[in-house]
Amino acid sequence: MDHGTNNSEPTQTGPFSRTSSSGPSLRKRSFSISRVMSFQTDDDVHSESVSEAGDIGDRALQSNRHSVTSSFRSSVDHAMESGAVVHPSELNEISLVSPVLEDAVSPLPFDPLKCSGDQKQEKQGLPLSLEYISCLIHLAVFGILGVLTRYLLERLFGPSITGVTSNQTIVYPNLPSNMVGSFLMGWWGVVFKGDISQVSDILAIGLTTGYLGSVTTFSGWNQKMLDLSLNGHWVQAVLGFLIGLFLAAYSLIFGIETAKGFRWILKRLNTSTKKEVPSTCCNWRLNSVRCHLAAVVVLLLILGVLLSVSGALLEEEFSSGSSGAQLWLACLVAPLGVWIRWFLARLNGRGLGKSGILRWLPFGTLIANISAACIMAALSIAEKPVNTKNFNTVATGIQLGFLGCLSTVSTFIAEFNAMRESKYPWRAYVYAFITMGLSFVLGILIYDVPAWTKGYT
Repeated sequence: MDHGTNNSEPTQTGPFSRTSSSGPSLRKRSFSISRVMSFQTDDDVHSESVSEAGDIGDRALQSNRHSVTSSFRSSVDHAMESGAVVHPSELNEISLVSPVLEDAVSPLPFDPLKCSGDQKQEKQGLPLSLEYISCLIHLAVFGILGVLTRYLLERLFGPSITGVTSNQTIVYPNLPSNMVGSFLMGWWGVVFKGDISQVSDILAIGLTTGYLGSVTTFSGWNQKMLDLSLNGHWVQAVLGFLIGLFLAAYSLIFGIETAKGFRWILKRLNTSTKKEVPSTCCNWRLNSVRCHLAAVVVLLLILGVLLSVSGALLEEEFSSGSSGAQLWLACLVAPLGVWIRWFLARLNGRGLGKSGILRWLPFGTLIANISAACIMAALSIAEKPVNTKNFNTVATGIQLGFLGCLSTVSTFIAEFNAMRESKYPWRAYVYAFITMGLSFVLGILIYDVPAWTKGYT
């Protein structure tokens, strides 16, 4: 008679029983560790995505080729090859988590108008080297257009026409362009960025990093506050920073809200007419190598025309030392500033060291703005003792073009707004204080102190 038949699971003795009894505790410990690691990973991803809210530089080209899903799949494959057992439910969790992470590391949140199923086409991009060249051409063209727009806005609102802005008040000459660029960032860089990317990812980079980053300028803003402090107007200088930050931030918010309203109107019209809005987007999509090459050729021709006209007009007007000569020189040197800022943006979301300390701080944008502000302060103090027509033309052209495009307010404000709406809103104000504080203090040392010492006030 077998008494063991009544037990569905036979008891184990010896080391097996010890292992069996310790199983629940090991699972509890493993679960607690996994929760801690999950929390740390979520916090790192959150900090990285906030830091990348404005721009990620040339990493955007690489991220289009390597998705988060493939990285998850490779990690699972590696685990299975090493002998680990992956439960099917874990694979389901990976497939569910990866789209969330793809949204988390996206440069800016958006809700694109997706194409209908019968119109979806697989994108055929350029080789990576040609993609870099195409991106540089886009940045150069849109950077020059951004300089021209900033110059026109400065003239329009300046003392010569409307008299809204002035060099002697907190309403500095670049304030209108910073507000307009931040407003458009809410449209092209937040709400409709996904729709623009449906046409071309490089076009989205050209519009946001190239055009809007060049329409706005941080170095010019900082320099005008230094001019106020040089003459003893310290309160006005501080108020100029605070008011400039407030107006740019709310211009971005106003742009986001108006763009959302416009999107809502489009959807309502689409619903009433029962037409598919995305059909136009799909028709304009650059989904083949031939379309990409055609776009590159067209933009290359536009770039050649812009540089040729700027060079010819500069040669004609340089000896006069007019503002026109400064503008044409600015157009020639603007692409270099945009390119450097774009390459520096790859540092955003990476942090310091191998462990990625302070990953939430956009070091690429921070370095671009502070370095441009310092170089502009150095050129401004160098103008005072030299004070010749040719040197002033060159210095002002570099400040307007190269340094104006190297620094940016639209990207800075996009990052500030993303931090302000994150789990840690205090980071936004720390980031703004570090950017403006360091630029102003270093500017005082470079510009104000030598001017006071040598009596240039």
